[in-house]
Amino acid sequence: MRPARLPLLLLLSALALAAAPLASARAQENAREEAARRAAALKSLPQNAAKRFFGTQTTPAPLPARAIGFYSRGCLAGARALPVDGETWQVMRTSRNRNWGHPALIAFLEHFASRVPQINGWPGLLVGDISQPRGGPMLTGHASHQIGLDADVWLTPMPSRRLSLAEREEIPATNVVARDWNDIDPAVWTKAHTALIRAVAKEPAVERVFVNPAIKKALCREAGQDRAWLSRVRPTHGHNYHFHIRLACPRGEKDCRPQTPPPKGDGCGKELDWWFSDEARNPKPTPPAPPLTLDDLPAACRTVLVAR
Repeated sequence: MRPARLPLLLLLSALALAAAPLASARAQENAREEAARRAAALKSLPQNAAKRFFGTQTTPAPLPARAIGFYSRGCLAGARALPVDGETWQVMRTSRNRNWGHPALIAFLEHFASRVPQINGWPGLLVGDISQPRGGPMLTGHASHQIGLDADVWLTPMPSRRLSLAEREEIPATNVVARDWNDIDPAVWTKAHTALIRAVAKEPAVERVFVNPAIKKALCREAGQDRAWLSRVRPTHGHNYHFHIRLACPRGEKDCRPQTPPPKGDGCGKELDWWFSDEARNPKPTPPAPPLTLDDLPAACRTVLVAR
């Protein structure tokens, strides 16, 4: 039996070796495309746009860890990177270099991910954007994620194998919302999704969990009698492929501006109904806000930018 199996093993090994350069080439091509997108975004920005300065930083500021400013108007000192691979997580879209966060957030993600298999049976988390190495406004996407306390987690369970870098750039996230946007897609949504978001929202350090309004509707329906955690789960546009975790300001960090506590109650009544109204779905067009400048950010963010 063993001699008969040897050619097959050799063939499989050869195929694996042949596929590795292709995967590497795809990863390099994806990285080049990401760099091109960033270059195009830079070209379109005014010279004083804060995105231009923070979006080109590739290393963290070698300063004591500090979340500076507000979630959508600030920066980050002393960032730590979430390792690309952990036993119970994998970082996606690695070419963006957005797996940086406040050490408190990185520790939270590592600890929470270790609990996921017990919470809902998934092998682990697929982690999307966290923050740039020095926080601040991003060249593309996200008004928030600026102070290292926001993280996106895909609504797709981590596979039982390690994804290649090329796969992490190419694999699409799972859309769990129905085509009419009125509810979740029952063919995709599972009780494991509810269990996962409930567990995140119950964590004491969590300030908000942002989800699509259709997901909030499903959670309201499936929560049962235990409903206190629903107040932290806030509906917002998008977020049908991932949910957004926001931690509260770390204790003792006076430069971090906290968010107003969420309204009392579970948020499952008229407040949620509004998100399915014509007013919410067809808002009146408004001119885009001008990009933030360095003067719009806390003064300490200039120190973060130049720290070496």
